[in-house]
Amino acid sequence: MALTDLPLDDLRTFRPDVAEPDDFDAFWERTLTESRALRTPSALVPAETPIDQLIVEDLTFSGFGGEPIRAWVTRPKDETPRAAVVQFIGYGGGRGLAGEQLQWAAAGYVHVFVDTRGQGSSWGSGGDTPDPHGSAGAAPGFMTRGIDSPDTYYYRRVFTDAVLAIDAVREFAFVDPARIAVTGGSQGGGISLAAAALHPDVAAVMPDVPFLCHFRRSVELTPSLPFPEIVRYLAVHRDAAENVFRTLSYFDGVNFARRITAPALFSVALMDDVVLPSSVFAAFNHLASSDADIEVYPFNGHEGGGAVQWLRQTSWLAPRI
Repeated sequence: MALTDLPLDDLRTFRPDVAEPDDFDAFWERTLTESRALRTPSALVPAETPIDQLIVEDLTFSGFGGEPIRAWVTRPKDETPRAAVVQFIGYGGGRGLAGEQLQWAAAGYVHVFVDTRGQGSSWGSGGDTPDPHGSAGAAPGFMTRGIDSPDTYYYRRVFTDAVLAIDAVREFAFVDPARIAVTGGSQGGGISLAAAALHPDVAAVMPDVPFLCHFRRSVELTPSLPFPEIVRYLAVHRDAAENVFRTLSYFDGVNFARRITAPALFSVALMDDVVLPSSVFAAFNHLASSDADIEVYPFNGHEGGGAVQWLRQTSWLAPRI
């Protein structure tokens, strides 16, 4: 591997202008209001697992359009209201099997591992949430599904699911609703940025090598999938670029970062050829938060800090929630 982007000193001051639609806030307010009006009660049942030192439960909650979204809830064996960590998943993965994700619960948190609709068949142990929406012609993958309009774009549904996951978690008797953090790596990091911007009750956000930031630069310069899915689409739809980037502006992590006031801990890897470091710093440097830090891994690729970053997250999060 080699360095894939700007020198670190330049990255630390990289704060580009990123297109933001005038109706960004109105779009998301309308989107969330419509889906919240269709919410049905969440269902939380014991999971089938040999793990007996923690409680592992199978959650179904209402997401975009009232559609059912699945998650695993893993927590210590008591009903004391605790801080919760809501985690979102990297591109192509699903929630996997009950009990695969134990670290946060073992550290004393309620851990909610949210499935990503329509994904779960590229790596890991699978997913359980369909995406019952069709799309006009799209490139293989998820990046161009419904990209003709922000109303039909795939990530409108995914980001709404994330916000409504927090609504569901706030209702658990064993969660302190004032102590909810969101996190995730890659796509999960991008989803966590949207959730932290759109839900006022997020107390901390921890995106690792977050995907879905500074779309224009990422599409033009990133060598490895998934951003080249959009390149492939535009190579066929030669006159669609202006409209495509307008759609993407409603989902850009930089525009969400501008609205995040909660404490934030990012991570970035300087040899990442999937998520360019400049796209991560573009979001980080636009944060509205007064309590923000970024861990830099100079010699790592898209794997980022791995378990080392998780240890840093636990130390950082404990005094904040």
